[in-house]
Amino acid sequence: MRNIQFFSTDTDDGVVSVVAKTGSGEHRTIAQIPIGNAPRGGVKFTKDGRGFVCNTSQNTISEIDAVALTEVRRIEVGHGPRGQGLLPGDKYLLVSNSGSDTVSVVDLDLNVEVHQIPTGRDPRHMGVNQDGTIAYVCVWGDGYISKLDISPLADGHPEQVTEIAQIPVDREAHPYSLGIDPTGRRVFVANTQASYVTVIDVATDATHRVDVSSTGGRGVAFTPDGQYALITVENSSTIAVIDVDTLRVTRHIPTGSGPRGLVIDHGDKTAYITNFSRAGMMSAAHPQFSSNSLTMVDLTSAPLDRDEGTFTYEEISVGYGPCSVVMFDLDTLPESERLRRLDRTDTPA
Repeated sequence: MRNIQFFSTDTDDGVVSVVAKTGSGEHRTIAQIPIGNAPRGGVKFTKDGRGFVCNTSQNTISEIDAVALTEVRRIEVGHGPRGQGLLPGDKYLLVSNSGSDTVSVVDLDLNVEVHQIPTGRDPRHMGVNQDGTIAYVCVWGDGYISKLDISPLADGHPEQVTEIAQIPVDREAHPYSLGIDPTGRRVFVANTQASYVTVIDVATDATHRVDVSSTGGRGVAFTPDGQYALITVENSSTIAVIDVDTLRVTRHIPTGSGPRGLVIDHGDKTAYITNFSRAGMMSAAHPQFSSNSLTMVDLTSAPLDRDEGTFTYEEISVGYGPCSVVMFDLDTLPESERLRRLDRTDTPA
């Protein structure tokens, strides 16, 4: 039996909903963790199950426990925190502050912000490369990707983190989130106000545009084999499937209404999508899917390389305004650690 949990960041409710998965098609909501006001972005988990999520209206990030399913503490950062990037080794967390136009460096041993790096207007979501030397930050308000040299953090020098490039997207495109493909060669950028995805060549910082036929790009993920990039397109209620090598859109997968967050369970190749849905949004293919839910798509049930066949779906309700979803595998934690943390929550104050 598997021991997987999905964490949905529910903006309007101020909670993180937790959905347990014990096998394919076996899901149940087991908790809603109260955190701060207007939480945004996916929870970032360390290997030992410390989770961090932004409270945009309170200028803090909440730490939650993946085992006890409770909020542990809040850490003050800049104004309007939106996105995060966790560095290898779990020592430092980067937080984009959309109201301060900065990126915070948070020391997770000390549980305190130790530095802020200036960026352009309204930074949003980000990605960190595998060796923890470069971070790419979507600067939503100014239409570019801020490329940060974060290598000084390996030696404990947050004050030496600097912006080394501004990679242009388009001021009117509003880059929102991004993903670095598993090979580390390309960065795929979802733009909320452009009908294309921007693809960055990591070696040269050159950019390419891939037409996805609608505005509203939000989430980015990759298939387990790394062959395809999946982009949620909110305004068409679809996932655009892009061949990573050829940069060709091979098909659009219908989802529930207003898809934003996206994560893939590599164990059974199922995609999980948050249906953020606002007034006027409707999924033409699946009008029966409710808002404020997770749509689950079996990626093996139809081809990804061509527009043929119908995908198999499931759905489960979460809180109001789900904007992001992430997965955590409890089986990656030692049994002794899980029991210790559960015992701690049962101890009277």
